[in-house]
Amino acid sequence: MEHVEVGGLRIAFERVGEGPPLVLAHGAGDDSRIWQPQLAGLSDELTVVAWDEPGAGRSSDLPEHYGLADFADGLAALIDALGLGPAHVAGLSWGGTVVLELYRRHPELVATLILIDPYAGWKGSLPAAELEARVASARAMLSAPPGQLDPTLPGLFAGDPPAQFVPLLAAIGADVRPATLARELAIMADADLRDVLPRVCVPTLLVWGRSDARSPLTVTRQFEEAIPDAELVVVEHAGHLSNLESPQRVNDAIRDFCRAHAPDQR
Repeated sequence: MEHVEVGGLRIAFERVGEGPPLVLAHGAGDDSRIWQPQLAGLSDELTVVAWDEPGAGRSSDLPEHYGLADFADGLAALIDALGLGPAHVAGLSWGGTVVLELYRRHPELVATLILIDPYAGWKGSLPAAELEARVASARAMLSAPPGQLDPTLPGLFAGDPPAQFVPLLAAIGADVRPATLARELAIMADADLRDVLPRVCVPTLLVWGRSDARSPLTVTRQFEEAIPDAELVVVEHAGHLSNLESPQRVNDAIRDFCRAHAPDQR
């Protein structure tokens, strides 16, 4: 892992490969390791950079009152510090919400958007009853005794987790910082980025697991209808973590999209 110091925070990241830059933002309760298949599979023709957001992985603890804009500004600062912009920017789940806010605040850094099983915030994507249920579920999960927090949620996979990634998921889960996860989930519950979607004017790829029970296909349609000329790839036999459940299909979709929309580097 490498790191940069930004705004008094240590931001860790993994960087592999050479070529046009692809920046990866992980989901809530995850860190850069969730992108292992993409770091390994796309680095032959892209510079792939996966960050540990503040409060995750090997990055600094989350400052008090850190909000969605702060996550987006932190990602922007990393892109600037590494001289990557404008870059392909991909977000998974909560990471999709972060990169949408990045686009709102720093569009000059974003050549394309790649949104993998994302939300426009829970408030912006889920019915009121489902939002209420998510909040209640999050509270119950976060009330677990110290050392017993389990961030694994139903619907992450179409079936059982892929056997080769079970140790990885266990390692990531063991390193979750409850304060960070609580803050992420609170932000998601209040976030509504529907106003950003119709203003997106860069090429956009939507990648969705057909069996995603966390961000279901009804959310897909919201994104597809709102973002002008968005391309949609539906991944069969995959749930919310389609990048792990069907890595070759997801990698192929990202590779083809990045080839078709090479960014102009400064």
